[in-house]
Amino acid sequence: MYNLLLYTQTENSLLVPSLWIGGALLVVWMIIMIFLQRRTGRRLSDELVELEKVRQNNVESEFVLRAMKLSTWHIDVPTMKLYVDADYRDTKGGLVGPPEFPVEAFYEIIDKSDCQRVRMAIDAICQGKSPSYHETYRVSLGKGTLYYWEESYGTVAARDGDGNPTRIVGTSMRIDAQKQMEADLIAARNKAEESDRLKTAFLANMGHEIRTPLNAIVGFADLLPVVESEEDRNQLISEIQKNNYKLLNIIDGLVSMSKVEAEAKSLVKQQVNVVPVLQEIANHFSTMVDGTTVMLATQFPYPEILMNTDIGKVKEIVNNLMQNAVKFTAQGSITLGFDLLQGEHLLVWVLDTGKGIATADQQRIFERFFKVDEYVPGTGLGLSVAKSHAESLGGKIGVESVLGEGSRFWVELPLS
Repeated sequence: MYNLLLYTQTENSLLVPSLWIGGALLVVWMIIMIFLQRRTGRRLSDELVELEKVRQNNVESEFVLRAMKLSTWHIDVPTMKLYVDADYRDTKGGLVGPPEFPVEAFYEIIDKSDCQRVRMAIDAICQGKSPSYHETYRVSLGKGTLYYWEESYGTVAARDGDGNPTRIVGTSMRIDAQKQMEADLIAARNKAEESDRLKTAFLANMGHEIRTPLNAIVGFADLLPVVESEEDRNQLISEIQKNNYKLLNIIDGLVSMSKVEAEAKSLVKQQVNVVPVLQEIANHFSTMVDGTTVMLATQFPYPEILMNTDIGKVKEIVNNLMQNAVKFTAQGSITLGFDLLQGEHLLVWVLDTGKGIATADQQRIFERFFKVDEYVPGTGLGLSVAKSHAESLGGKIGVESVLGEGSRFWVELPLS
């Protein structure tokens, strides 16, 4: 070996230094490669972390879209095509369209009353006149008048060199439940305002309603001692009795309303024959009509009908219906009757030839404080109390009427 090295050094004096230099360069190259490999490894590791974050963000975004039932879309402004990127809305009823379609086709499914407004908003953001887009509109389901509510948001995602929008991104969601809630709140507010108005009018008129019969009672009672004619005395007594009855009806209405409001009157059911009760009511009201201009009749097909019910509430319902008929029937007839419905329900009805009720007022006639004619004396509570009692007994109440011809009020009650 020594002889070989001695021979090499003798023959070529540059070979050994070259070998040392080559070895040194190889070591340096290996160190550089190790460094570059480690740096590449760190960069790859960082990229993997970022990719995992992106994947996680995509999962979270998809979860949010699914939970909110959103649709994401974008508009390619140069071609004016709308692309649906993801759609997690309810698919029932053919709500989800193709993945891409012209924007003009989108306008065709929007309700006509909303289409022009939505078109102007989309044109404004596509032309760069507005930085964002937000509209609420109705989308037709293509089934007559059926539609659903949708709310959309959009913004500019990309612009060209001149600053003009080239890509609009946005999201849409169905808001049927929100719109229904808004409609219910508006209806409840209107009903509360109307109820408050009627209650205010009721309180304002109640003093007059009570004072009118009370003044008559006091005035006629003061005249009794000075009237000598027996016929005149009997007439005064009759007027006092009539006004006593009017005043009692007003007080009974107020008491019944307070009981219904506070639910202080619970059901007290018992087995009872309802026919004699109805006959007693008919006999009572027969004294309130003259028998000439207004005739009162009954139509009882059976002599006995056994009911397991709260007879007090039944009497109050029928009394209120009869009072209403007497009040609004100036001539003709009033008939109290009943029918059996399949042997399970009793239908009690009061038929009159009075002034009748307009179709628009037939649904409101059972509301508290509502009066068709404000100039007719009364509290506007009788029919409302009758409705509350009928429902508490498991029944229902209604009216059939023709304006100027008369009305037929009915109440359907279970026999047990």
